[in-house]
Order: sequence, then C-alpha cells, then structure tokens
Amino acid sequence: MYTSEYNGYCTGNAENQKALKKLIKQGVKYATDHDIYVIIDWHILSDGNPNTYKAESKKFFQEMSKAFAKNTNVIYEICNEPNGGTSWKDIKSYAESVISVIRKNDKDAVVIVGTPNWSQYVNEAAKNPITKYKNVMYALHFYAATHQDDLRKTMQDAIDGGLPIFVTEFGICDASGNGAINKDQANKWIKALDKNN
Repeated sequence: MYTSEYNGYCTGNAENQKALKKLIKQGVKYATDHDIYVIIDWHILSDGNPNTYKAESKKFFQEMSKAFAKNTNVIYEICNEPNGGTSWKDIKSYAESVISVIRKNDKDAVVIVGTPNWSQYVNEAAKNPITKYKNVMYALHFYAATHQDDLRKTMQDAIDGGLPIFVTEFGICDASGNGAINKDQANKWIKALDKNN
C-alpha cells in the first residue's frame, strides 16, 4: 500500500483510507483462506524517509496488528523502499518506534524493515541491527539486469554476519521495469537465495 502515490494512505482522504484498509483486510482474508502468507506493506516511495508519516504509520500498524494478532500468516513490512539519502539511523529509529506498537498486540509476527537506497544497503543494517525486538528481518530488493555481483556480495556478507534477510521485491529486468531481461543474472540470484534459504 503506497503512503503517498496514487491517492496513498497518507495523502488521500478519509474515504480513501477506509477503502484501502478494507482492501488490505480482504487480502489478508483471501491469503488466510488459502493457507498462504501475506505481507502488509507500508510502501514509501516519493516520501523516501519513513519518518515523514511516522505518526500515521504507528496508528495504522496498531490497528492492523490488533486486527490480525491471532493470525500466524501475517507479516508486517513497515517501510518498504526508504530512499533519497535516508540513513539507516533514521530508519532504525522509525522501525523501533513502529515495532513497539506492533509488539503490544502481536509478540511473534515477523516484521520486515526496509534498508537504505530502495532496500539495497543491508550492509548498513548488519553493522547496527535492531536488538530490542525478535522476529525482525531486513528487506533486500534487486532487479537482475541492474543489480548483480556487487549487490549479491553485499547480501551474502550481511547474511554471513548474521543478518536475516527477506527479499520482498525483485524482477528479472532492469530497475526501471522497462525491459532488459537478464535470465543469467536472475538465475544467479535465485541460486543465491536458495543457498541461503
């Protein structure tokens, strides 16, 4: 769910917020009915820094984690794709604040935290991970025609250092999504993901 774009949750009106929450709740029901996991994704993009709408995020995740506290299939991605030079320090501060709200309702749900530069700098999170809470993972995104050996090495180094990583978005094309399919690099990525479970 976008926070800012396309009449996003934080920039649309109250009616729009209500419709988006209904859509999310339907999505969770559909996933639950089919025995699959579902990610509730607070997708920042043009806002870049998750602290821009931190108050709205805390209120949203308080409501969602209360509604789905008994679900074992709901995963919370609390800041998908921080960008625009947002630092890990800013992201970590935001994440600890939002996770505290979720943990009041759900002690065990997996929470995924985005990393700087559109969820690519997992190395920065690896140097200073969140230690206050358990069941926290860190997002990595790749597009195979753009992100290759260097980003795979960054990922592997972070994993080897003990950081739990969840690839929540990827493609086999370039980062723009406009083509340049690279099956060879895509296969290298899938092999690396399989190797690391």
